Amino acid sequence: MKIAFLTPHIRIAGGVRAILTYADRLAGRGHEVSVIVPARSDVKAWWRNRARRGPEWMPDFRARVRWVTSWEPGHLPDGDAVVATAWQSAPAVAEAPARCGRKFYLVQHYESLYHGEPARVDETYRLPLRKIVISTWLAGIMRERFGQEAPVLVTPVDPALFHPAPPERGDGLLRVLMLHHEYDWKGVPEGLEAYARVSARHADLRLVGFGVKAPRPPLLPYDEFFENLPQERLAWLYSRCPIYLCPSWDEGLGMPPMEAMACGAALVTYDNGGCRDYARDGETALVAPRRDVDALARALARVVDAPDLRVRLARAGQAWIRTRLDWERATARMEALLTGGLKGEDIQGV
Repeated sequence: MKIAFLTPHIRIAGGVRAILTYADRLAGRGHEVSVIVPARSDVKAWWRNRARRGPEWMPDFRARVRWVTSWEPGHLPDGDAVVATAWQSAPAVAEAPARCGRKFYLVQHYESLYHGEPARVDETYRLPLRKIVISTWLAGIMRERFGQEAPVLVTPVDPALFHPAPPERGDGLLRVLMLHHEYDWKGVPEGLEAYARVSARHADLRLVGFGVKAPRPPLLPYDEFFENLPQERLAWLYSRCPIYLCPSWDEGLGMPPMEAMACGAALVTYDNGGCRDYARDGETALVAPRRDVDALARALARVVDAPDLRVRLARAGQAWIRTRLDWERATARMEALLTGGLKGEDIQGV
């Protein structure tokens, strides 16, 4: 089968990792897979194709990355399936000629909330494309707002990358890890506020930040910060922080919390929609109502004050991520969906 994924970029990000992992694994199953990426100019497209420039942060990538100046029909390959992966690429897939194959839209967030002009983005969800969503929250949005049923294919965590790292010598400190991001909806100020309220009573508590970019001056109050860590070092970071704090307002799914859970961290999170497929309040995580800083601080205080609770949540969360979700199963079902071999109800809850 010939499959093309249209993605706006291949820089490191949770949603991009999912796209590239599907592309890589489908290529490993014998399919001819292309990832079509805009290069913004003829020279850049020519040079990157000549140099076979793929995702440097994913070594041994098996699919082909094709750099194009635009997603015009003439730049799209013949195939059996063509997949939009963001609102920017959905119109191009809708307008693609029949020679490109079946048309799909992998929806990884309700992008109308924060990306692009809302009415314009909403129009992409009304296009005649077969939708695939990565969470039950997104399936509900497709159903309730756009009258479309979409199969749910929850993105797994890669156990080869995300697993408990060997323990280090203890220093008596309890670390809370939080993703730093400039997007308002990532909720960083609210996470900092929740942490400040709890840390005032715990001298041994430390806040650890990480992200692609370090905070802009004036520096935010992280005790430690790790900028753009190599992929192979993320498991070490997640493993040394027993608590992961996620103050995002809305997430299509939320890969960093899932990665932290796979490495043995106890999750404290807002109910951001996407987390409902793995964060069960009191079972696999502590979940506070969306944007309720008081409740988030109380939840954080509970896991700080109660080591037994923290350990129980961490173990249950890790088991959920490692047993309920699996890349081999997800890839097989994505393959079947792209060939038309699965109905929506057959891939719920993956």
